[in-house]
Amino acid sequence: MSAMQRLELRQGQSLTMTPQLVQSIKLLQLSHAELAAYVAAELERNPLLQEGEIQADARSLSLADFLRAKQKAQVLGSRIVPGPPPSGQAASGAPGSPSAAHGEIRPELEETLARTASLTEHLQAQLDLATSDPRLRMIGEHLIHSLDEAGYLREDPAEIALRLRVTSADVEAALGLIQTFEPSGIGARDLAECLAIQLKERGRLDPAMQALLQNLHLVARQDFAALRRACGIGREDLASMLAEIRRLEPKPGLAFTPARVDVLVPDVLVRPVPDGSLAVELNPETLPRILLNRTYYAEVAKVLRKDEDKSFLSECIQTASWLTRSLEQRARTILKVATEIARQQEEFFREGVAGLRPMTLKSVAEAIGMHESTISRVAANKAIGTERGTYPMKFFFGAATGEGEHAAKAVRHRIGQLIGAERPGDVLSDEAIAQKLKLEGIQVARRTVAKYREALRIPSSSERRRHSREA
Repeated sequence: MSAMQRLELRQGQSLTMTPQLVQSIKLLQLSHAELAAYVAAELERNPLLQEGEIQADARSLSLADFLRAKQKAQVLGSRIVPGPPPSGQAASGAPGSPSAAHGEIRPELEETLARTASLTEHLQAQLDLATSDPRLRMIGEHLIHSLDEAGYLREDPAEIALRLRVTSADVEAALGLIQTFEPSGIGARDLAECLAIQLKERGRLDPAMQALLQNLHLVARQDFAALRRACGIGREDLASMLAEIRRLEPKPGLAFTPARVDVLVPDVLVRPVPDGSLAVELNPETLPRILLNRTYYAEVAKVLRKDEDKSFLSECIQTASWLTRSLEQRARTILKVATEIARQQEEFFREGVAGLRPMTLKSVAEAIGMHESTISRVAANKAIGTERGTYPMKFFFGAATGEGEHAAKAVRHRIGQLIGAERPGDVLSDEAIAQKLKLEGIQVARRTVAKYREALRIPSSSERRRHSREA
């Protein structure tokens, strides 16, 4: 009996990274200065967008004004026009035509020359060249947008597969492809994998090096005897391997992080109020104020006759509506994240650095029902203004010390205070500092004190004693 072919119709859901979603993600990660520049460009391109409040004389704009704005927008090029072309109209694709910009991100030439591509753009360009498989590209785009600032994938690929309704093998295949991109080490799930990718590209991932990567905790403890036993090598070989590891890049994505500006302007303001609580509000000076001039839209729509003009007007209303909604959503998301940071770090806002508590992206994400990648994007390039000064939002995130429940930043701050209060004849050793911290309820080992002291660029106790005698 011959086999019969059967046609089945299955219904399912999948996540597609639409141009609108991609652009919304980018808006969330922009600093207030970058956002202001972006909004200013959109105000130039879109005659339906207006800065500030709609004035009473807004209807005085004429059809001639609209047509001039259309010509100017065609010269500038549209950044993004969300959504499909208006019903019944096909995109011509002609250079400079409004419909050619549907769903595309079109930066100006000057903008392309003036800035360095972001990590996401750099990887996306490589993905476009690496595969034409639509399924692999869709998964790859999602993975690229899920990477953190350092270039790591912190989310479980199995969870990504479940959310995208694809197989784990599909996600692993897409991830394996991304891990072949530049910069080397991108897309790793942990430090060991990041280093392994780089070593493999150099042809240096031999069994001894693999054993070393599996025992990075021994490197951190500087337990070289145990390392030699684990790797089955001698002193000279271990020294050579460690030197090679130090030449690798543990955070490949940071090369694409924009340089930090000198003046830190807060996006969020946190201040105590008389009832003892903390007030958290967005800084009005960093919020773009743009509105969709629907009155002007209605007036112009009445008199347009050409299909080309109607198409441009339709695109303008779509773009303006999307942008105003996205900016509102961005503001709500930033405020929600900042409010949770203030709740978890309440002691900092009352006591200063000594009051910092361990806080991770995951703890904030779980508390407010968002994904860790969203919290990471909110924290990037944002700052919180307090009575004690303005701090980068990322300052408030940090793990606990290995031996206790105190934030590493708070412990480092306290170590600096103890050393700063030393008398010339009474210099504290690392062990003595550890004992003093223990009396304050902070459990840290001597080696941890040494590590934090070195991070503060404070000399050892013997050096401090010598300097004290010389003085």
